[in-house]
Amino acid sequence: MGCRASKNVCRVPPTFAESESPATYYSQYSSESKQHWTSDKTACVDIRFAQQGVASAEGTEPKTLVQLVQQAVQNKASEPFLRVETVPKVIARGETPPPCEPRDQWKTWTLQQYFDECKLVGQGFMALGLERFDAVTIYGFNAPEWIMAEMGCIFAGGIAAGIYPTDTPEQVQFKALHSGAVVACVQNNEKMESLLSVADALPKLKAIVVWSPEGPLGSEERQTSNGQTVRCMTWDALKTLGDSYVGAETIESRMEAQRPGECCSYIYTSGTTGQPKAVMISHDNIVYEAMGATRLINGFGKTGEERVISYLPLSHVAGMMVDIVCPIVAAAELDYHCTVYFARPYDLKAGTIGDRLRGVNPTIFLGVPRVWEKIQEKMVATAARAGLSGLKLKLVKWAKGVGLEHQKNCQLGGSGAYSWGYGFAESKVLNVVKQKLGLQECKFCFTGAAPIKTETLEYFGSLGIQINEVYGMSECTGATTWSTDLAHEWGSCGWAMPGAEVSIRYPEASGQQGEVKRGEDGEICYRGRHIMMGYMANPDLGDQHMETIAGKNRGAIDSQGWLRSGDKGRIDDRGMVRITGRYKELIIGAGGENIAPVPVEDGIKARCPAISNIMMVGDKRKYNVALVTLKAVGATGEAPGTDQLEAVSQAIAGVDTISAAMDPEGAMQQAIHDAIAATNSDGTCCPMNASKVRKFTILPRDFSVQTGELTPTLKLKRSVVVSKNAAAIDSLYAPEVMANNNMYYVPFSASGETKQ
Repeated sequence: MGCRASKNVCRVPPTFAESESPATYYSQYSSESKQHWTSDKTACVDIRFAQQGVASAEGTEPKTLVQLVQQAVQNKASEPFLRVETVPKVIARGETPPPCEPRDQWKTWTLQQYFDECKLVGQGFMALGLERFDAVTIYGFNAPEWIMAEMGCIFAGGIAAGIYPTDTPEQVQFKALHSGAVVACVQNNEKMESLLSVADALPKLKAIVVWSPEGPLGSEERQTSNGQTVRCMTWDALKTLGDSYVGAETIESRMEAQRPGECCSYIYTSGTTGQPKAVMISHDNIVYEAMGATRLINGFGKTGEERVISYLPLSHVAGMMVDIVCPIVAAAELDYHCTVYFARPYDLKAGTIGDRLRGVNPTIFLGVPRVWEKIQEKMVATAARAGLSGLKLKLVKWAKGVGLEHQKNCQLGGSGAYSWGYGFAESKVLNVVKQKLGLQECKFCFTGAAPIKTETLEYFGSLGIQINEVYGMSECTGATTWSTDLAHEWGSCGWAMPGAEVSIRYPEASGQQGEVKRGEDGEICYRGRHIMMGYMANPDLGDQHMETIAGKNRGAIDSQGWLRSGDKGRIDDRGMVRITGRYKELIIGAGGENIAPVPVEDGIKARCPAISNIMMVGDKRKYNVALVTLKAVGATGEAPGTDQLEAVSQAIAGVDTISAAMDPEGAMQQAIHDAIAATNSDGTCCPMNASKVRKFTILPRDFSVQTGELTPTLKLKRSVVVSKNAAAIDSLYAPEVMANNNMYYVPFSASGETKQ
C-alpha cells in the first residue's frame, strides 16, 4: 500500500544531552541518613539542585510563584488571561442549558486586571487577619474567583488549601480545621451554610467570602453555636475591604518576603485509606515542574491564542498546574499567551462538557481516563442512533482504519507513514468528527491520574487524536514521566522528565533493598527538584497527630530521598516507564498469589460495551468475583445516573432498565459471562488461574463521585466499594455458591442472602 511522507519523522527516544556522568543532571542527595522531608509549614527547605542541566540553578532559576506572575504581567499585560460565560451558573432540574456564548462575548480578565484583582483580594485577606503561613480554604467549582482567591492568598503570604467541590461536610470540616483556615472562599450560599454548620469546630475561621451568592449578602456577621463570630461577605465586598486596607504591613512587603523554598500550597490527597493528607508544595516545586512541562509541549505560541478549558478540580494537582500555573509560565518564560476558559458548574454532572469543548476549541486538553471513556461512549452511542449503513458505514470504517494505521506508525520505532488515501479520509471523516468533538484545533491531548486502556487510546487514535500519557502524583507536583506526539508508545507513560530521577526498587514490605533488575517489576520511586516538602502536620491537633504525620512522611520519602509511589511497574530497555499495578490494589489470593486486577477488569470491559465499571474482589479468598455496573442514562461519573439503560446496554440486554437487566435469565448475564470467559482464557490479562473471575453480580446503580465510590478525578475507591457492597460480596462466597466451581452469575443481594 502506498504512503506519503510523515509530517513528524522523529520516532526515537528523546535525548536530554546527558554526559558520561548523568548523575550530575539529577538533584544531589548528599547523605543517605538525612531526613528529606519536613512537616513544618513555616519551613524554608533547601532546593534540590543538580550540578548541571534543567534541574540546576542555571537551568531553571529558583523563583517564587509571585515573581513568575509579575514577570508574566510585564511581558503580556494586555493579553486575555481568564474568560467565563455570563450565562446563569445554575439550571433547574430538567431545564435545557443555554447555548454556548461566542468566545468574544465571555467576561474577560487581562493579565494586568488579574494581577490587580489578586492584589486587592490579598489585601482583603490581610484586613480580615490573614498572617504569613495562615491558610485560605477555597471550596467550589472552577471559576476566575477560585484562581484569584488562591493567588491572592499567596500574594499575602498565606498558603492556599483547595477543597473538592464534591467533598462532604465532614471532609470540608477536616480540611478547614487541619489547614488552620482563617478565611474560606466559597462558590455559593449552600457552601457557605455548609461551612457555617461546622464553624464552631473551626476556631481560626474569621470570615467566609461567597463569589456567586444567590440574593443579597453584602457583609454580615454570623454567630456559631459556641458564640464564635464569622463575617460573611461577597467577593465585591472583599475587594472593597482590600482597596481600603491600611495596615502596618503592605502586600508588596509580603510578596517580596517569600522565598522559593517556602510552602506555597496544600494539595489534599483523596483520603482513600484514611483522612486526607496535606501535601506541601513549595514555590520552587511549582515553578520548576511547570517549566519542565511547558518545555515538553511543542508547537505552542506560534499563532494566536492558546486555550485551556478549566473543568477538572483546581484543588487537584493537575488542575492547579494546567489551569493556574502553566499559563503563567507561558507568558513569563516562553513569550506566548494562553487563556483559561471556564466550564459551567453543572457541565460534568449534566454531561454538557462537550458543549464547552465545541465552544472553546481548546488547543491543549487534559482528560482523566474516565473523561476520555465517557466521550468515547457518547460518540459510540451517537453513531449507533445515526444508524449508518451501506456506503457511508464502509467509508467511516475505512477512514478510521486508515487513521489507526497511521497512529500506530507514529509510535516509537515507527515510520510515521500515512497510508494511501489518508488525506481523503482525514478531510471527509476524521476532521469532521474532531470538529464535532471540539478538538479540531487541539495541539496536545493528554491523560493522567489513573491508568488508561489501550482500547481507548486506539479509538481516539483512529480519529487522528493522539492522547499522550503523563504519570505522577500530588507528592511530585504532578508529573514525573511524560510522553509526546514525537515519542510515545501506547501502554507506556513515557520517559522520566528532564532532571527527574526514576528508579524501580524493591517495595519496603519485601525486606529487600535497592533497585530491581532492568525489566523486572518493583515499586516506582522518584527523586528530584519537584518532590514535595512533605505532609503538613498541624501542632494544634496534638502530639499523636504530629507523630502520625511524621510516620506518613517517613513512609513516603525514604532515607535516600526516594519518593515511594506505591505503584508497581518497570523500566524497559529503552527507558520507558510502564505501570503494571498498584501494590495497595493487588489481590493476594488464598494461595499467596499476587493478582493485578486492572488488566482483568479492562479485558472484560473491552469485550462487553454495556459495562460501565467493573471491580474484582478476591483478597485472601478461594477465588475472584466481579461487581459489575451497567451504562445508564445520566451516569456521568459525577452522578450515578438513573435505572434507565443507555442505548448500547439496551441493545445487548434487550430490556430498558438496569432492574430488568439483572434478571438471572436475561441476555445481559450471557453477554457478561462470555466476556469474563474470554478474558479468563486470555493469558495477557490472566497470566495464571488465580487471576480468573469465577462469579459475578450486577449492581443496581453505577459508581459516582456523589455516592462516594469515585474520587473527584474519577478514580475508583476500592475500599469504599467493598464496604458498601459487603453483603453482595458475601453472597458471592456463600457455601452453596462456592460448591459450584463453574463461572456464573449470582443475583445481587443487599442482605447477603443468596438468590438462586
